[in-house]
This record gives sequence, structure tokens and C-alpha cells, in this order.
Amino acid sequence: MLAWTIYISFLGVLALMVVPTSKAPTARMIAMLAAVGSFAVALASFFHFKPNHTIEITNVDWIPLLGIRYHLAADGISMVLVLLTGLAAITGILFSWNIEHRAREFFAFYLALIGGVYGVFLSFDLFLLFVFYELAIIPKYFLIAIWGSTRREYGAMKLALYSFIGSAMVFVGLIAVYVAAGARTMSLAELAGFHCSHGFQMWAFPLVFVGFAILAGLWPFHTWAPTGHVAAPTAASMLLAGVVMKLGAYGCLRVALTLFPQGLESWGFSVLGFGSWADVLSVMAVVGIVYGAMVALVQKDFKFVIGYSSVSHMGFVLLGLLTLNTTGLNGAVLQMFSHGIIAGLLFAVVGRMVYDRTHTRDLGELQSMHLSKLIPFASVTFTIAAMASMGLPGFSGFVAELQVLVGAWAAFPTLAVLAGLGILVGVAYTLRALQKAFFGEQDDVENSAATQATRHPVLAPITVPERAGALLLMGTTLWIGLFPGTLLNLIATSFNSPLFEWVRKGAGP
Repeated sequence: MLAWTIYISFLGVLALMVVPTSKAPTARMIAMLAAVGSFAVALASFFHFKPNHTIEITNVDWIPLLGIRYHLAADGISMVLVLLTGLAAITGILFSWNIEHRAREFFAFYLALIGGVYGVFLSFDLFLLFVFYELAIIPKYFLIAIWGSTRREYGAMKLALYSFIGSAMVFVGLIAVYVAAGARTMSLAELAGFHCSHGFQMWAFPLVFVGFAILAGLWPFHTWAPTGHVAAPTAASMLLAGVVMKLGAYGCLRVALTLFPQGLESWGFSVLGFGSWADVLSVMAVVGIVYGAMVALVQKDFKFVIGYSSVSHMGFVLLGLLTLNTTGLNGAVLQMFSHGIIAGLLFAVVGRMVYDRTHTRDLGELQSMHLSKLIPFASVTFTIAAMASMGLPGFSGFVAELQVLVGAWAAFPTLAVLAGLGILVGVAYTLRALQKAFFGEQDDVENSAATQATRHPVLAPITVPERAGALLLMGTTLWIGLFPGTLLNLIATSFNSPLFEWVRKGAGP
């Protein structure tokens, strides 16, 4: 049944191809029906899913000569991320309801990207996963290059180049393990049970992990992310932060850590205090957390603040994965979901509610507009999103980041403290952006009415689709914050499967 999340998305692309170019409302409706249909399938499967189980969806020969199969399956981790994809798809369309320029092509690329993302999260054959991974990345270039804004062609090309460099690294690693295992299968389960030699894993692990982590915003390979976020149209920014960056983190967990757990073991020597790849990569993750937060603190462009914020919060995902304990891993997966919801909401406010109405993202200019009075719904929405982003109790970010920090304390106590510093800086840049964008300084009382009218133009009211999308995302982060067991029960039991035997054995240094 879950396979229909993929099929409905691509059927939507085909349906859009026969829509006349001038029929933007029809294109929007087809895209929404496809997104809602896929999400309905995901939601139905979620409610029927039993923890500690793996659903076999389909498993048939695809390229028998090479041992490649069309194998789709889902465990609790897949279910959580499929649910996230469905939510991101619907809300992205709601915040793109104003798209008129080449709407048919926009939503076709949009649904192709969504279909690819679903495919990655459901693929249990590594070649199939790689194919869907590339299918998800390619439409991003066109969404940004055609419908983007600030330096859109530069941002699109930079994202594409970084993505394909990472993909090349991953592909080399996959071919290497395929050959090492006898060139008979690309099945994730069979390759995970092959147990490659220690020396092989020592070089294959960093190659594949970093290859995937580039798309997750790993420092210092993160620079494509803020540029891409700023250049992208609102819906593309929401998808980029909400689900595309999660593809990289998911690949790190599902492929690199599962196939090459011994690659995290001690080298047997020390270089500049580093004795394993776990040491190196965890430091890179924490640098990303602190660096992203500090750069966000000094940004003048509203969207760049959220872009660097995404880099910082994705650092928690990577740090959680590298703790190699169940607490940190649970937190990492929950942070993937939480950040996808919160970042999507933040980009929706900045891109659609603010920029499309004021035509500026400069915090200095926004400070004098008093947007809290002109568009109060946007002000309330961003305030709630800001609280969720800061990790206040009651929101999903609190539960996720707390588990990552607890897991990190057990594995890397010093790094856990530094990651906590990143949270404090995050509070600072979030409050700064909130104050400047929505609660600027009051005008002098002697300002004339004419001056006030000039400085405070009448802005279009927030539309019904925008309100619906915002309420859906706000409700989700609140629900998971108050009832984290809704997802954690699925996530935690997934690590009992044979694929994650390395967790129970305590892989790593």
C-alpha cells in the first residue's frame, strides 16, 4: 500500500503534463490531490503500522543479471519520514497557491521531487535507493533556477554540484561493497550481513557517510545550503530544509552506519587528538551547530538567518547519529522529523507571508514596518515557530534535541557541552530575528500621518491556504512535543531489527 505514495506522486506529474499551460488553478488542484492522496496512504499505513515490524511492500526482480531488485519496505524510521514527506508536500503546495508563472511545470517538478523522496525512504535495495536519491535531487535545480529569486542560477548550480559530488562519493562506496560481497546483490539486508573486512570499512565508511552528509549540511560542506535556501521559492525552501536535507541524514544512518559499523572503530593511533572517524565527524557536527548559530546571529537577510539555522539544527541530527547509542539515535531521527516541520514553517513565514508582501528580507527595513500590526497572523505564527526552534518544552524540538544531548553526553561529554552552547546562541539569533522583523522600535509620536502611511503600507491579508498550512505545521510540532511517544515508539523499536545489530553490539571507538 505504501508504494502508492510514490506512484500517486508520479501519476500527478503525468496528469500535469496534459494540463494546458494557462490553467494554473487546474495545475494547483492536481498537485494538491496528488499530495493529499499520497499523504492519506501514508497516514493510513502509519495508523496500521505495528512497532518492531518491517513491512514488505514489494520485492521483485528488476535487473536480475546484476542482482538488483525492486525492493520496497518500511520500518518505523521509514514510516516517520514518509509521514514527514506527506506533511511537507501538502503544506508546500498550500504556500505555493499564488504560483501563476508556468504553474504546470512548477508542480510537475515539485511532485517529481516528492515521489523521489518517498522512494528513498522506502527503498531496501541500494541501487534503487540511489536512483530515487538522484530523482529527488534533479528537480531541485529547476525549481530554484526557474522560480527562485536572489542569485537563483548560482544557488541552483551550487546545490547541484555539491549534491552530485556527494552522490559520486556514495556511488563509489556502493559499487565497492557490491563487488566486495561477490557482485550478486544490492539488497541492504544481505550486504549488511556480509561483514566486510575491517580495512575495507575504514575507508568506505567516511567516503559514504560524508557523501550523504554533504546533503545534510555537514560543516564545512554546508555552504550550498544557505545559498540554496535563499535562492529557492518558498515551497522549494520548505522541501529543501524539510525533507531533502533529511535524505542525506537518512543515507548516513541507513547505508553508511549499517554497512560499515567497524569504520567507526579506533584507528589504533592518534592524529591531533583524533583517534577515530567518530571523533572527527562528531567534531565537524558540533562545529556546524555552533558555527551555523553564530553566523545566523549576525545576518541582515531574514532568510539567511533561517538558512544558517537549518545548518545548525541539522548538526544535531548528525551528532545524534554518531553517538551510536539508542538515546542519541532516537533523538537524531526525531530531530529529522521535528526540524522538517519547524524549518518548513519558518521558511513559509519568511518567504510567503513576509517577502512576497513586503518585497524585502532586510531586517533593517522590516524593523520599521511593524509587521506585527500589519500581518498579525504571520507574527503569531513566527513567534510559535521561534519557540519551537529554540527548543522550548511543549514543542517537538525540545524532545528531539534533549535526547541528542543526553546521548552525546554518554559518548562525547565535552562536545555535548559545546552543542548546548549552540542552543544558547540559537535562542539569541531567533529572538533577534523575531524582534527586528515583527516588533521593531516604535515611531516617534511627532511623525505625521503621511509619513506613517509611507512607512507602513497596507499589505495583503494572509490567505486561507496560508493559514491552513501554518496551522497544520504548528499543530504537528505541538502534538509531537506533547505526545512524543506517537513517533518515538516506532523509532525506538526499529533499532531492534537485524539491520541495527551494530547498535546493540556497541559499534564505534
